[in-house]
Amino acid sequence: MFAHLNSADGAALNDTLTHAGFRRSQGIIYRPACEACESCLSARVVAGSYRPCRSHRRIWSRNRDLRQACLKPEPSEEQFDLLSRYLAARHANGGMAGMGFADYAMMIADTPAVTRVCEYRHEDDNRLLAAALVDRLSDGVSLVYSFFDPDEGRRSLGSFMIMDQIFRTRASGAAYVYLGYWVPRSAKMDYKARFQPLEVLQRGGWRRVPHPPSAAGVDRPARALPGGSSPIIAVDRSPLFNPRKGP
Repeated sequence: MFAHLNSADGAALNDTLTHAGFRRSQGIIYRPACEACESCLSARVVAGSYRPCRSHRRIWSRNRDLRQACLKPEPSEEQFDLLSRYLAARHANGGMAGMGFADYAMMIADTPAVTRVCEYRHEDDNRLLAAALVDRLSDGVSLVYSFFDPDEGRRSLGSFMIMDQIFRTRASGAAYVYLGYWVPRSAKMDYKARFQPLEVLQRGGWRRVPHPPSAAGVDRPARALPGGSSPIIAVDRSPLFNPRKGP
C-alpha cells in the first residue's frame, strides 16, 4: 500500500501514516501488504527509557571523536561519494546500486516532509564518516536512511547514529525514534532489537517487544490504522545534544 505526499499536506500525512506503520521513500509513503506474509513489523524505540547496553557503551566510546550537524536536505558531492562507497561495499546487488548524483538528489530533496540530513564528521580533519536522513515527527523522529564509511567497520556507525538520535530525541522532550521495519529472527535486522525498550505495531496498537525477543511475544501487525493518535509533543529543531558529553 502506498500514497503520494504532496506539498500541501505531505508533512502531516507523513506524520500520521508513520504512526500507522508506513515508511517514507522520497515523495511516497508505503507499507508492505503481502498476501502470504506479515513478517515486516514497524518498530520504534522509546527514547526516554533507553539505556545503552554494554556493547552500545563501547560503540559510543569509539565515536567520541565525531561531531554531528543536521542540515537542510541539500545533496552534496561529498555525501554522494560516501553513499556510493557504502553501497558498493554493503549493497552491491541491491536496488540502489549504480544510482547517479541526480538519483541521490531526488532521494534527499524530493519530499514535502520536515526532514534534515545529519552529518557525522571527524573532529580533527572534518572527514565525513556517516550521514542519516531524518524526518521530524510530532512525537519524535523517523530514521529514513543512513549510510557510512565502509572502511570504518570497527566504529559500528549505523548503531552509533541510532544512539545519537535517541539521545537527541530524549533531550528535546519527544518520545520515539522510528527505525522502519524489523523482521523477527532476521540476522540482518537483529541490531534493531538491541535498542530497548523496542515497540512494534501489532493488532491493537504499539506494544513492547520482550528482550531477547521471542516468537511468543510478537503478534501479527495491525491491518488497519490504530484507533488512537500519538501524543503531540513539540520538538525543538535546534542542536540540543553534545556528543562530547556522552549518554
